[in-house]
Amino acid sequence: MGEATGGRSAQLKHTGLRAGWTTGACATAATTAAYTALLTGEFPDPVSISLPKGQTPAFALAAEKLTGSSAMAGIVKDAGDDPDVTHGALVRATVQKLPAGAGVVFRAGAGVGTVTRPGLPLEVGEPAINPVPRQMMREHIARVAAAHGGTGDVEVTVSVDDGEEIARSTWNPRLGILGGLSILGTTGIVVPYSCSAWIDSIRRGVDVARAAGRTHVAGCTGSTSEKTVVALYGLPEDALLDMGDFAGAVLKYVRRHPVERLTICGGFAKLSKLAAGHLDLHSARSQVDKGFLAGLARAGGADEELAAAVAGANTGLAALQLCAARGVPLGDLVAQAARDQARDVLRGAPVRVDVVCIDRAGNVVGRSAVA
Repeated sequence: MGEATGGRSAQLKHTGLRAGWTTGACATAATTAAYTALLTGEFPDPVSISLPKGQTPAFALAAEKLTGSSAMAGIVKDAGDDPDVTHGALVRATVQKLPAGAGVVFRAGAGVGTVTRPGLPLEVGEPAINPVPRQMMREHIARVAAAHGGTGDVEVTVSVDDGEEIARSTWNPRLGILGGLSILGTTGIVVPYSCSAWIDSIRRGVDVARAAGRTHVAGCTGSTSEKTVVALYGLPEDALLDMGDFAGAVLKYVRRHPVERLTICGGFAKLSKLAAGHLDLHSARSQVDKGFLAGLARAGGADEELAAAVAGANTGLAALQLCAARGVPLGDLVAQAARDQARDVLRGAPVRVDVVCIDRAGNVVGRSAVA
């Protein structure tokens, strides 16, 4: 395969920044090493895993312990050049055998949070180990079981040294994730963000798309939204702009260097920020305005009881779910408002715009018309 000329991988290379590994990837590697040791008596070091997009990184073990009934392995998280608060944290997984048929059971150890409020992609009471890391761990447990004669029925306890203290620097306490950090990641890779480098890479992405004769490009907040626009529109890689949180950078550059059509695709919560007028969607620099969402819900037919519930919702996802249950199309309303904000930033440039809102699984939860 030749070197990528556009899209996410080319943008990352252009920044010159070093990517890192998510807490989900570290937990998967630690789980793989621990379960291997539990079945064979030996810890693989380094331990290799497979990530959702095909990469096969290897991780050195920073801690290991084997007893008769359980095994623990630890990985130090390397966030690359990203200013991630979890950089350098020790992520541990302790694996213990369960009776046949029990499946894989996840537990929150010290430093990993527990979900206490609705509106997150996990049920209340569950350990804050997100769906993709859980799936990665299940897949690797099954591979180790197949290779070494195990049943794959295990309890996995994930912990992070000093995680409860680190979590105070995150949004977890405000979201009702108590006791520590979340185990996160959809690709296993931390994409580093230097504002100036990333905005420069966005501009290069637009230039590459225009040079290739692309008339339809998409600004995407991440890999899940990239998959969504490819499925919806069949766009090639060099028409995909990894805008991350920098929606304003895409819109301002396309205003000066127009393409016929721009699709903006991202998570509902992030795009609700754009709908409210924020051009930087990072959680440290803008927040979901539930009062704004309540106003949109009213405009979409919500009564005062529902609007008040939206205004008091724990997360944007919770607000979306409340409205969906009552037949109020909050996703579409957010997409339309975000499109209108985008058109305002474009200031009459000859660019037609539409917006697609998705949930964490990549399901479309809101769309605007093209205008």
